[in-house]
Amino acid sequence: MTNQSPSPQVRDIGEQGLLKLLQQFCPPEIVGDDAAIIDIQPAQSLVVTTDMLVDGVHFSDRTTSPEDAGWRAAAANLSDLAAMGASPLAITVGLGVTGSTPVSWVQRLYQGITGCLQQYNTAIVGGDVVRSPVNTLSITAFGQADPKRTIRRSAAQPGDAIIVTGSHGASRAGLELLLHPELGQNLTQVEREALIQAHQRPKPRLDSLPFLWYATGDSPRVAGMDSSDGLADAILQICQASGVGARIERSKIPVPPALSRLVSAERALEWAMYGGEDFELVLCLPVGAAERFIMKLGAGAAIVGRTTTEAGVWLADSTRKNPDEQLTLSRGFQHF
Repeated sequence: MTNQSPSPQVRDIGEQGLLKLLQQFCPPEIVGDDAAIIDIQPAQSLVVTTDMLVDGVHFSDRTTSPEDAGWRAAAANLSDLAAMGASPLAITVGLGVTGSTPVSWVQRLYQGITGCLQQYNTAIVGGDVVRSPVNTLSITAFGQADPKRTIRRSAAQPGDAIIVTGSHGASRAGLELLLHPELGQNLTQVEREALIQAHQRPKPRLDSLPFLWYATGDSPRVAGMDSSDGLADAILQICQASGVGARIERSKIPVPPALSRLVSAERALEWAMYGGEDFELVLCLPVGAAERFIMKLGAGAAIVGRTTTEAGVWLADSTRKNPDEQLTLSRGFQHF
């Protein structure tokens, strides 16, 4: 066994040394000035989103490697762009680190960020580095969208189909497997890894947008957001912004089959509705367009309900084995 020398700490290389290291992850023709210049195509809207992650709140060494933390941070921002109907252009990264943070941890974090970004031809074009009592990561993502093809939470109308682009509950299941490795002994290794990957390496659903615009044609009207804070949260937020209600059919909610061998059906449904961090899109659009979209998108996508004129968002059971349940924001993740 070879003895590896420990990674130097951030305080050992200083701010300029750290900046020099991080610039290796950026296009050299863009970084180096006080700000980045990004070309925007004509007749396109600029879309901007920011997400902050804090060590001990959004990630921890117990469940998330530095590479995974970086990937998840990038994916969260790209998912927000997808939820607006935008394609990514670039991101900037604000990094706060303690002086005792190993330089290798920072390198691995950025390797995770760029690993995700490369899937979508997106680059880091700048940012900032500061000393902090706790490691934090703030990413601002820039995208572009056709002004006629943007997705807003407030665009839903009564009678719209409510669509999810994929199954829910996998990320929460993966987290539970990481926290409690003794669980899921009856899962295959492939199933186990798939659930863990859903938590550590989520994929923003930018791939669904071309199918959406195909399905909606020349006059798209789409309401939506991503399900990073849970499926119930997304449906409730859209309905509140649009001034509509909704009825969701519990049997239509797509849940990974492996969850049936991990937890009860009721717990799987709870994870699907409130577990969060699945990073699928939740969309409301006219029924005909919704059906075309589902056919194009394929496995995992489903129409889970309809918007209504009645107040409230209800989880219904067509078999009547379970009473209707009103969904609430209080059961999902809240920072405060």
